[in-house]
Amino acid sequence: MEQLLDGFATALTPTHLLFAAIGVLLGTAIGVLPGIGPAMAVALLLPVTYGMEPTGAFIMFAGIYYGGMFGGSTTSILLNTPGESAAVVTAFEGNPMARKGRGSQALAAAAIGHFTGGIIGTILIVLLAPFVAKHAIDIGAPDLFAIMVLAFIAVTSVLGASRIRGVASLLIGLTLGLVGLDEMTGQQRLTFGSLHLADGIDVVVVAVALFAVGEALWVAAHLRRKPFEPIPVGRPWLSRGDLKRTWKPWLRGPVIGFPFGAIPAGGAEIPTFLSYVTEKRLSKHKDEFGKGAIEGVAGPESTASASAAGTLVTMLTLGLPTTATAAVMLAAFQTYGIQPGPLLFQRESGLVWALIASLFIGLTLLLVLNLPLAPLWAKLLRIPRPYLYAGILFFASVGAYAVNADVFDLMLMFVIGLLGFGMRRYGLPVLPAIIGVILGPAAEQQMRRSLQLSDGSLIGLVNSPMAIIVYVVVLVIVFFPLIKRLLPKPTPPAAPAVEREKVDA
Repeated sequence: MEQLLDGFATALTPTHLLFAAIGVLLGTAIGVLPGIGPAMAVALLLPVTYGMEPTGAFIMFAGIYYGGMFGGSTTSILLNTPGESAAVVTAFEGNPMARKGRGSQALAAAAIGHFTGGIIGTILIVLLAPFVAKHAIDIGAPDLFAIMVLAFIAVTSVLGASRIRGVASLLIGLTLGLVGLDEMTGQQRLTFGSLHLADGIDVVVVAVALFAVGEALWVAAHLRRKPFEPIPVGRPWLSRGDLKRTWKPWLRGPVIGFPFGAIPAGGAEIPTFLSYVTEKRLSKHKDEFGKGAIEGVAGPESTASASAAGTLVTMLTLGLPTTATAAVMLAAFQTYGIQPGPLLFQRESGLVWALIASLFIGLTLLLVLNLPLAPLWAKLLRIPRPYLYAGILFFASVGAYAVNADVFDLMLMFVIGLLGFGMRRYGLPVLPAIIGVILGPAAEQQMRRSLQLSDGSLIGLVNSPMAIIVYVVVLVIVFFPLIKRLLPKPTPPAAPAVEREKVDA
């Protein structure tokens, strides 16, 4: 506690407060642009901070990290265009809420969820960092592969009207994830002899194409059939009923997000999907899911923010980045001659505790700045749709081109956008495809590592207690509809007999 108070004393200086505010505003502004997430923001600003002191630079980076995540959820809700992969789930319920005129409520639920998850996650950094770091080392390749299989099964089971369509969408994503060079053999896969595809298809390009371009084409195809009507923005504050439905998801989010952030299992993508599944199972309003259930915004946003805090635990205590943003921040540490690891809290205790204190300050600034701005962001929906989606396509193109500064990525984005349009036309959910692209290569790598360790035996995939438990959960999810049919249905109570009076004619 003494070190944390010293950290607050450092972070609350006017200069460092200014850095935190700049980081939050820049992160939110950049996160709003489709395809330009917090990792790219930190990478772009890394050269700017060379002349700064390390403490101020990392306080700004922390603000960019959380601001970028919230900015990504803003475009997910209002435009169905995630600014980064952690905001993919938010689009599924947030955008239908916005279309119903409840965009302000969705943004408010996201902002408070982001604040709640981040604050609880940061408290857990202070309390549990050594414990989490110690146990994160013990999670092996079979456990990680099992967790990713659980994410695949969960997302195809709960999204869309048909499991078969969910699996088909997942297979499309896994196929896109195979494009490029095999990491172990160097063999080209699905590149068709093109050197541009040798490095694979960037996740940002796929996400922007399927969401932004696919949505824009879908709207354009139906624009002439339906007259344009401005979407009402709605009230900017949450009602008592909204608070009653969101406070539990806000508190459940860190329980799911923080442990997943601390282990190298794909960052915030898996826990946000698991949070969505959990909220749908526990909700008393299951019929609203897919049509704008506020729990589907509150839970995943709190989970993503807590996962970001868990990511910092592993990065600071082990020097192990579990997300792209953490990898860029690790490079920044090394630029200053600082090596994250078990000795970091001893050698650079002042910097570390100032960074942790700045997380509390940055999250508070994020909430104070973005809650009043919720109605302003929601007014984006009043822009006529031709202008709105022309702007979306412009920023999507900028985001896709900025990934590698290659025109080929721009062409690829529009090709995959046509695929996204076709998926909407035939009722295939988009989210399983995104999950397949994000987690497919990592799942393949962990599976092959597990099989190498067991000399090709399939037993190597289930040789740990954690993997066995996860596979049991997977089997329950897969066979739950069958089990539900076999269970005896409760008999409805018999209606009370009503005595009829005889009426004389």
